[in-house]
Amino acid sequence: MAPVQVSPVGRVSAPAAAAGSAGASGGDFAAALRSEIERSAGVKLSAHAQERLRSRGIALSAEQAASLGGAVDRAAAKGAGRSLVLVDGLALIVSVPNRVVITAVDGADARDGVFTNIDSAVIAQ
Repeated sequence: MAPVQVSPVGRVSAPAAAAGSAGASGGDFAAALRSEIERSAGVKLSAHAQERLRSRGIALSAEQAASLGGAVDRAAAKGAGRSLVLVDGLALIVSVPNRVVITAVDGADARDGVFTNIDSAVIAQ
């Protein structure tokens, strides 16, 4: 499965290379795939989170994006405001009401294990 890249507009999206051929139908497929991932995750990335992911070479797979979206849905159902969401060793701080990832920390940087200014934690499934 191709990793999901961070698009310039701050949404989780599929890489254009996953489209297959470079023809018009390939572009349509890439746009449809990107739209489906955005719809399934329904979560935006802040500029800070985009930079964190880019600088650490972290790419979310389609499954991870869907897990993130589901975790945010579960947190919202419980009335969470700012949640720590754990997805496959990646820690994401999410503004639940706004559905925006504020920052991202990978396992190597999360060794301290202290997260402040959150009111909940969700382990994505």
